Amino acid sequence: MPTVPPLPDSGDIDPGTYLVTSFKENFEITVPDGWSADGDGLGKDDPDHPDEMAVFVGWWPSNHVPTDACKWQGALVEVNPSAKAFVDALTAQTSTVSTPPVEVVVGDYSGVEFNHSVEGDVDIKACDNGQFCVHSEYSNLCTRWYSSVAERETYRVVNLNGQRAMFWVVQFHESINPELTREARAVFDSIVFKLRQVTS
Repeated sequence: MPTVPPLPDSGDIDPGTYLVTSFKENFEITVPDGWSADGDGLGKDDPDHPDEMAVFVGWWPSNHVPTDACKWQGALVEVNPSAKAFVDALTAQTSTVSTPPVEVVVGDYSGVEFNHSVEGDVDIKACDNGQFCVHSEYSNLCTRWYSSVAERETYRVVNLNGQRAMFWVVQFHESINPELTREARAVFDSIVFKLRQVTS
């Protein structure tokens, strides 16, 4: 039986399926040509906008969500490890707008999916530290922020028997080739958890 190779930490990667071990349960992700690994995530450039990454699929764990994404310093609230706690905190966040979470299934696990974006015409440069903070691994600095009001994400938050796993697909600016958006969504949709086989 062929083994799935682990996802490299960084750099350009060959098309194929890779194993990721970031959460309590491992998952597989399938990528086409032209993607690169970047820590807990994968990105691809738009050839028409070579200066900036166009799309990104990320999954680094975050357990702090600010009550207000613009005025976030001192307001990064720790959330418990459940999927529901993170979803409730993110969809209640001010300065952002979310679509109602819909139930999804990722392999053998259930979760919810929703879209998240900047509400209205926020001046991000006027936000704390010039960052529009969506969530963070830490209580005192931000690890996931938006750099423009055009940035938008789709989140999938999965319940791994009480532990949370979370993924998001990002479009960084509006002028992105729709083909690239579709490709990023396909990579996002390829994520599947594999229950560990117990051998006797």
